[in-house]
Amino acid sequence: MVLPGYEISIRIAREEDLAQIVAIYNHAVAQRGATADLTPVDAESRQEWFRSHLPEAYPIWVAESEGRILGWCSLSPYRPGRMALRHTAEISYYVHKDQRRQGMASRMIRHALDQCPGLGIKSMFALLMDINLPSVRILEKFGFARWGHMPDIAEVDGKNCGHLIYGRHL
Repeated sequence: MVLPGYEISIRIAREEDLAQIVAIYNHAVAQRGATADLTPVDAESRQEWFRSHLPEAYPIWVAESEGRILGWCSLSPYRPGRMALRHTAEISYYVHKDQRRQGMASRMIRHALDQCPGLGIKSMFALLMDINLPSVRILEKFGFARWGHMPDIAEVDGKNCGHLIYGRHL
């Protein structure tokens, strides 16, 4: 937990942040239903993903305080190489388990939205499990609307659930 008075900064992720980024993602994996991954990932398996997120096009940002990564947010291309879709990005965001419900996701989403004009992003969407109600609420808070639902396409611990698409035009 970040104590009052500690400054939180949001910056472009560096490769040395990858281990903390992966650890935060794995908190979501363990939560079951916050992501479609069912087993933890490791930093080595995420290196190509990390390197594909160029700061000038589809960045990864980290929220940091006192050298500790509290959460991260990324923009990813939608259907890379299809130029008609070049102004559309997928947003992903994950918060350290000790930082949840403290406004960290809101800070990161706001930051991403503020950066989109300079990146040429005109439409943004998120893919999320339909059982991930906290993400539904936060996306709606930022003006995202439900653009689609693929029902019962995922199975988490023997329970079927769907995938939601939430989006907004900027």
